[in-house]
Amino acid sequence: MKIDLAVLHRQYDLHAAEYDAAALRALRSGWYIMGPELSAFETEFAAYTGAEYAVGLNSGLDALTLSVRALGIGAADEVIVPANTYIATVLAVTENGATPVFVEPDVHYCIDPDCIEAAITPRTRAIMVVHLYGQAAAMPAVMEIAERHHLFVIEDCAQSHGAHFGDTMTGRFGHVGCFSFYPTKNLGAFGDAGAVVTDDAVLAEKIRMLRNYGSKEKYHNELCGVNSRLDEIQAALLRTKLTHLSALTEERREIAAQYHAGIKNEHIHLPQVREGAEHVYHQFVVHTSTRDHFKAYLHAHGIETVIHYPIPPHLAECYAYLGHTRGSFPRTEQYADEVLSLPIFNGMRTDEITYVIDIVNGYRPSAPQCVMQKGHR
Repeated sequence: MKIDLAVLHRQYDLHAAEYDAAALRALRSGWYIMGPELSAFETEFAAYTGAEYAVGLNSGLDALTLSVRALGIGAADEVIVPANTYIATVLAVTENGATPVFVEPDVHYCIDPDCIEAAITPRTRAIMVVHLYGQAAAMPAVMEIAERHHLFVIEDCAQSHGAHFGDTMTGRFGHVGCFSFYPTKNLGAFGDAGAVVTDDAVLAEKIRMLRNYGSKEKYHNELCGVNSRLDEIQAALLRTKLTHLSALTEERREIAAQYHAGIKNEHIHLPQVREGAEHVYHQFVVHTSTRDHFKAYLHAHGIETVIHYPIPPHLAECYAYLGHTRGSFPRTEQYADEVLSLPIFNGMRTDEITYVIDIVNGYRPSAPQCVMQKGHR
């Protein structure tokens, strides 16, 4: 049996007729940029998150970058970011001329509130929180620190569509929540797309201007903006998928529950769910001290996996100028050496889930990598 990390066409197949109708509706309208589909999606996504405003953008990176810019953060400013994250989080800071200040993660892979205050300086303007892999960070603690130090909070919700801490959805704690709709996301488009949500009318309007060359009125450019517009076809498709997001999320949770119940291997550590938080399982991330051997073992048995993420941003070549070296953030580096994402996707069959569980349970760090196990073809 061969199992990929994500099989996107199955998610399409679940509601193919609806997606086809939505795309054709947008195509036949003759209006492809900044039209009624985008307006409707922004209204519907804002309602879904509970925010007053949503602004559709070209990508999750643009959502982060334009949010930092709209908050007036730039050169000479510092933004606290998790050391354990995808590099897009950090690029949004440096693209605006600000300096990222890294903070170690907790046992749930998200930023550790206990480490934040030591990183705050007179130059700190904001804390950027990432709800990594689909689980909310410890937001009450983060917000308490931010309020006490008068800092902005920017939430990177690229992997946490629909996740909650308590009764509050991610993206609704801070000043702005930033979402990616990259095709592999739980709410994925059929191309690049993103959005921000906020309750701040002034901030929402500024981001609307920034996404459209800095203008509210054509040819009247009040700000130095960019071209970052969510097109009508993607908006129409996202509107369709949004109606199914709760069911799609529940399916991922059911797959994760089967993994939690079925995987019994002392060498493989399963993800922990934070007390008070909900997990939407964008990724099902395990860790083991023999990660590379384990990854090769799974590959030999037809199970594809991905490391999220093998090189922490502080060790990326593009950030060598920040002066960090291996050992600067040991917990982050340990995760980079040990984590592995198992297959989890909508439309995953029961026999595929069972196969993954059986193969994982058969893993031994010292065992040779056999290509076939009895009972599996």
